[in-house]
Amino acid sequence: MTLDSKIPAGPLSEKWDNHKFKLKLVNPANKRKYDIIVVGTGLAGASAAASLAELGYNVKTFCFQDSPRRAHSIAAQGGINAAKNYRNDGDSVYRLFYDTIKGGDYRAREANVHRLAQVSVNIIDQCVAQGVPFAREYGGLLDNRSFGGAQVSRTFYAKGQTGQQLLLGAYSAMNRQIAEGKIKSYTRHEMLDVVLVDGQARGIIARDLVTGEIERHAGHAVLLCTGGYGNVFYLTTYARGSNGTAVWRAHKKGAYFGNPCFTQIHPTCIPVSGDHQSKLTLMSESLRNDGRIWVPKEKGDKRKPEAIPENERDYYLERIYPSFGNLVPRDIASRKAKEVCDEGRGVGSTGLAVYLDFADAIKRLGKDAVEAKYGNLFDMYKQITGEDPYQTPMRIYPAVHYTMGGLWVDYNLMTSVPGLYACGEANFSDHGANRLGASALMQGLADGYFVIPATLGDYLASVERKPISSDSPEFDAAEKAVKDGIEKLLSIKGNKTVHEFQRELGQIMWNHCGMARNEAGLKEGIEKIKQLRNEFWKDIHIPGTDQELNQNLEKAGRVADFLELGELMMVDALHRNESCGGHFREEFQTPEGEARRDDDNYTYVAAWEYKGEGQPEQLHKEKLDFESVTLTQRSYK
Repeated sequence: MTLDSKIPAGPLSEKWDNHKFKLKLVNPANKRKYDIIVVGTGLAGASAAASLAELGYNVKTFCFQDSPRRAHSIAAQGGINAAKNYRNDGDSVYRLFYDTIKGGDYRAREANVHRLAQVSVNIIDQCVAQGVPFAREYGGLLDNRSFGGAQVSRTFYAKGQTGQQLLLGAYSAMNRQIAEGKIKSYTRHEMLDVVLVDGQARGIIARDLVTGEIERHAGHAVLLCTGGYGNVFYLTTYARGSNGTAVWRAHKKGAYFGNPCFTQIHPTCIPVSGDHQSKLTLMSESLRNDGRIWVPKEKGDKRKPEAIPENERDYYLERIYPSFGNLVPRDIASRKAKEVCDEGRGVGSTGLAVYLDFADAIKRLGKDAVEAKYGNLFDMYKQITGEDPYQTPMRIYPAVHYTMGGLWVDYNLMTSVPGLYACGEANFSDHGANRLGASALMQGLADGYFVIPATLGDYLASVERKPISSDSPEFDAAEKAVKDGIEKLLSIKGNKTVHEFQRELGQIMWNHCGMARNEAGLKEGIEKIKQLRNEFWKDIHIPGTDQELNQNLEKAGRVADFLELGELMMVDALHRNESCGGHFREEFQTPEGEARRDDDNYTYVAAWEYKGEGQPEQLHKEKLDFESVTLTQRSYK
């Protein structure tokens, strides 16, 4: 199959508007005859479902949580980017586009990124109209703050609860359509397979997580808005329930997987404190606006931070990157934190932490002003660590936070399977090899509110308007495969828990495919995953049955998928003999220790095709053409 990205012709700034005009339309009366399935109800899913139902489509939504309000989108604390230029500091649609392309180390599509920057302006107006309580300046205008990878203030925020407030806006819009009868909401349901009829997505198989019942749901198109797969690393900032099952099952049905090894490492997380932990907690990147990052200049300095005088501190980001300072992109800040800790200058009991210090900000602005900006984040840090960040610096260390990889999609957000779409973090399209802070919320809402409502109609206009039946051989086969898979898991009766297998997988992934990667380590990691997968299918123990609420069974299916996805991530990292963004191959770096790309050989999207159980996946390449930016070595100095 040839990859057709469907990027429109013409000048970059006109592509989206011209494309929208040329898309086929479905008239209002006919929209009522189409059924759309939306899997996942975070920001991308809730905004897509609400927008499509408002247009007149019949929508079914599915989430494994007990309410869409519990989607992991609520955890995005710091803000949402938009090129409004309210600060009159030189921002523009083009600058947001350029910062995003550069921040992703030139491994994203120009056309998709420019569209994202273009519609970002509309997102803020949409959310204000919904009542999202963005922070405001004294005069009443919406406030902005800075985030990493930019020298302008373009991040709109609602204290440290931006994701939560945006999700409440989308959730309210969705609830209105539920009340109107245009959306039917299925909570505590997990999608376990995509159903293809004549090669096109025509429904899903889902499990009711409360009763265990396997259900068939048919529709004219399926949208996957299920977030990222970062929990393959086990200790991450993701919610514990976040998983990759929906995208992985779609991949095994023919949807190509784009750039699976591109993983976001966030530099501002509370460090690991022991083996008892099952997840990590993020401290918002917004804190880097006023907090200063430092370590002692000398190795092994175990004095309390207050006892270390200013001339014995190394504010290493400010020293190395004077232009951007503490607001360099996440991949760079993360690697530098690792480097100083590897040198023996890390702080805390483990030595795997650096300080994030607010003493200067409190002195400059006053405690009340700092509390108004970051109070809930400071409270959260104190509750978790027992330390007061108003009195002593926070301790932070990098952790897995987001996946830039995902299902390959074209400009219309359709996967390589006709009728199957992927929105938000579930697709690969907008962030390249590193996502800039405050861009996840932007992409999720851009896809849901403004992109998919326009592009979906182009596909549906050529689809028959008659109802899709779930009584077909294709649904029979998909349901049987799901039931057989569940039965196989329950029949093993081994000795190890799902938790043990996921922890072991996470350690393999972090050690061999984490912040730093190399050929030998990746090859070793691939073999370890194969061994662990073989052990899983011989020794997993799942108590209970499938005819009840059984969280061990849920997790086992997800870990089984992670064991396959993790191997593909390492295969992808091994084939890409360059460093770019969060993909840092130790063999490919500049003398200063920065990522060194190979633009002659790797300026493409790696799209992997599933070829069957136990078979190597086939690599397809979508060449990335850059017409509006010049490929240069990233510099934030």
